[in-house]
Amino acid sequence: MFSVSFAFSQTPKDSTAAVNDSIKKANFLNRLGNGFFPTKFLDIDLRYLVKFNQYEGLRSGLGGQTSNEFSDKYRINAYLVYGFVDKKSKYSIGGGVRVAPKTNTWINLSYTDDLQETGSTQFILDKRFFQFFEPRLLNIDLFHKHITTKLSVEHEISPKLLTETQFSTSNISPTYSYNFIANNSIYHAFEVSLAKIAFQYNPFDKFDVKGNKQTLVKSGFPKFTLQYTKSFKDVFGADFNFSKVDFRTIQKFNHKNNANTLLTFTAGFAHGDTPLTHLYHAYPNNIRKETILQRFSVAGINSFETMFFNEFFSDKFTTFIVKHYFAPFKITERYQPQLVLISRYALGNMSNIDRHQNLDFNTLDKGYTETGFEINKLLFGFGLSATYRYGAYHLPKEEDNIAVKFTFNITL
Repeated sequence: MFSVSFAFSQTPKDSTAAVNDSIKKANFLNRLGNGFFPTKFLDIDLRYLVKFNQYEGLRSGLGGQTSNEFSDKYRINAYLVYGFVDKKSKYSIGGGVRVAPKTNTWINLSYTDDLQETGSTQFILDKRFFQFFEPRLLNIDLFHKHITTKLSVEHEISPKLLTETQFSTSNISPTYSYNFIANNSIYHAFEVSLAKIAFQYNPFDKFDVKGNKQTLVKSGFPKFTLQYTKSFKDVFGADFNFSKVDFRTIQKFNHKNNANTLLTFTAGFAHGDTPLTHLYHAYPNNIRKETILQRFSVAGINSFETMFFNEFFSDKFTTFIVKHYFAPFKITERYQPQLVLISRYALGNMSNIDRHQNLDFNTLDKGYTETGFEINKLLFGFGLSATYRYGAYHLPKEEDNIAVKFTFNITL
């Protein structure tokens, strides 16, 4: 009787310790989910540990940034990686200072010597997009080297409206045979000086306010991201004038029984003397192999699974992706596979395509369509997907229109 009573009784101190342990565990999992393994003064960045692509082969290294325990006013971040096929080291070093805690305003400076996938326009506010496994990286072979010095300012106009402004200068050299005709000259390597400003507006997010700290308690939809890029010729030796506008909106509809529908619309437009490195490729994820089994790999999140790498490039494009997640099949408490129906559409074009030399590619002016399904979390986070390519870009050989792949989903 005494032992039972003792087991269930807690002093206030015990209760406080349990709450603190729970908070520490939640904080650890949150930082791990954002791609960091936290230590006392340094958060190790898991993105740089092990990767693989067709140019570098195995890419491995170490990176991290100082934690809030080190300082909540200053931060230092760096990484160093090595490619075992190209036998080259890549690195970045930077730091930041927080000048206004209330609006979480940071001024950052960095220097980077690394590779970037050609045509992979990124939203600069998507900083902490992290996956334990990034499937598209395995098959990418079109990279350009860049040495970039960057100054940026992060600022929260409100918790629901985030902004970032960047100024950068880059020395760029494609790793593949490519020439760009502009200014009555032919360029293989070139320099660009860019200014970028981005806004992310999440009007339906809900926050818990405690003192000066605001914590996101519910992520609402729709979400909107807008980004403008301007390249300045002759500024710090830059070679081209061009501008870009990129937009994305995400909407999610929740249904009964934990089913939901996710819609993602993305659009981009480039104007002026824009080299291929800074154009759009619509995120293909299919390798050029003879049979379906030889093309068997891992499906991405928002990539086109039947579109071959380097098949299409655009200076103006839109993509629309629809995913319907059925309620998980509750076979057991822990084993709950989920069926997802997916349809993807891409439309694009390119002006003056003949300015881009030594590469053969098509445009998306006829509209690209594919549809398929995923069955996720069949075993240890792995599942299966099948996708079919149809419409204007349907290929003569039927099996070339089919992509069968693994999926990988894990939730902390």
